[in-house]
Amino acid sequence: MRILRIGRGMYHDIKRRLPYYWSDIRDAWTYRTVASIIRMYFVNMLPAIAYTLDMHRRTGHFYGINEALFSSALAAMVFSILAVQPLTIVGITGLISLFNYTIYDIMNIYDPSVYPQFMCWVGIWGAIFHWIVALCNMCDYMRYATDFSSETFGFYVGTIYISKGEEELISEFTSKGYTAGLETVGSSTVWTPAFRGLLTDYAYVIGTVFWVGFSHIPGPLKAVDISRVPISKAFYPTQPRGWLIHFWELDAKWIFVALPFGFLIMLLFYYDHNVSSLTAQARQFPLKKPAGFHWDFFLLGCTTFISGIIGLPFPNGLVPQAPVHTDSLTVYETDVHIVPTEEGEGAEIRRAIVKATAVVEQRVSHFVMGLAIIGTMTGPLLIVLHTMPAAVFAGVFFIVGWGSIGSSGITQKVIYLMLEDRFVQRDEPLLRVQNRKILLWIACQLIGVAACVAISETIAAIGFPVLIIALIPFRVWIIPKWFSGDEIAILDDMTANNKAVLASLGGSPKFPGEGRLQDSGVERQYSEQKKGISRQRAGSIHR
Repeated sequence: MRILRIGRGMYHDIKRRLPYYWSDIRDAWTYRTVASIIRMYFVNMLPAIAYTLDMHRRTGHFYGINEALFSSALAAMVFSILAVQPLTIVGITGLISLFNYTIYDIMNIYDPSVYPQFMCWVGIWGAIFHWIVALCNMCDYMRYATDFSSETFGFYVGTIYISKGEEELISEFTSKGYTAGLETVGSSTVWTPAFRGLLTDYAYVIGTVFWVGFSHIPGPLKAVDISRVPISKAFYPTQPRGWLIHFWELDAKWIFVALPFGFLIMLLFYYDHNVSSLTAQARQFPLKKPAGFHWDFFLLGCTTFISGIIGLPFPNGLVPQAPVHTDSLTVYETDVHIVPTEEGEGAEIRRAIVKATAVVEQRVSHFVMGLAIIGTMTGPLLIVLHTMPAAVFAGVFFIVGWGSIGSSGITQKVIYLMLEDRFVQRDEPLLRVQNRKILLWIACQLIGVAACVAISETIAAIGFPVLIIALIPFRVWIIPKWFSGDEIAILDDMTANNKAVLASLGGSPKFPGEGRLQDSGVERQYSEQKKGISRQRAGSIHR
């Protein structure tokens, strides 16, 4: 078994990708890379600050803006230079915010003063478990991650983030529209392709500048007492401490109490980071270069270790930002497909089809974005951040959350069931599945979402990674008992089916009772149809 060949997956990941390292730099010198750097700087930084504001308020002000920027920059530097898959954006997520403040709530019951050292040991134990998983090739099991689990996870994340946006607004009012419209223009047929692409590339820039400037308009609006982003001294921690956490001063009992929490952080990152990498290499992107999950997960253990000992939020793969990064580097062409109708000779329908023709696979955009985040930690740019209203980041929560829900396959299936029959395309594959089976499929996913949301609202929220991981075995072992192979082939699909991607995971998966999922002719037809709407789904924020 491959799992017993220690380090074999990491070795082959590096061996496959290393010959492409120079081309990862050489291929970067295009306009798409420049547009990607600017777009991803805002797409990465704004949600990170939004999550940090939540952590800042709920962890006794231990985590602040400098910690968030430092963590994002550290991850960008490490993964852009050393990762096998540099397209996977790594940074601060909302789930690590939930994880961190849930631990703070628990520690607050006993001794909140040991929280920094305790989180450090959580990072140390988490790093050790990361390294064990990577060395034992356990990332192979991520080949069983399909749209069923990925969509459920994304819908859960979207729900959590919308609730966080509400909390942020409530906090703003009790203490004393954003950019999605522009991004969706990219998948429409208005104006010219070049202008549509320009609006999509710089949606976050335009939206951020507009709303921050809006809050500074002279007059009654500017006189309103609103909270703004709290900052501290450049390149210094938020609290009066050094960057090195004195983890050796923690009592032994707390060190061992931190062990299961380290295991939970590994479980969360195992799913979250690897799904991020899968979505960055999803089936709609015509990637050519090899992937590498085992080596990248080992690197994630290294960044978790470093973040722990210097008191940073642990960075990991970003489900929304990762596919947006690949999308920003993708070259699209718009074709017109003429479909004859039954209304008579000469009658026809024109459909616009946006196709991804190539991806600028490189590591420069991730690297330069990291440098820009480091630059944001300087005094002048921190002052600029301080001019931003905190309420703007409630909008970030809303748009990130709705992006995940609105583009979800769950939502698309619900809309299909509500459509009047005459507006359903006759070649829609879902027509081959009974509506009650589609409802059962959606119910299975929403029950998973509800369970994760329910536990996230309690002190037991620290255990939510277990429920997330359970989605994979549920899909592998339970779903085939309720649905036929043909039904599953239509309702589900592999998140990534590129052979260059699956090579790192041990090849194509074989599901009990189904055979190899992508071998189904029905699935291939449905997969090709789904590629036709790839830009709208990839260009939206999912988390």
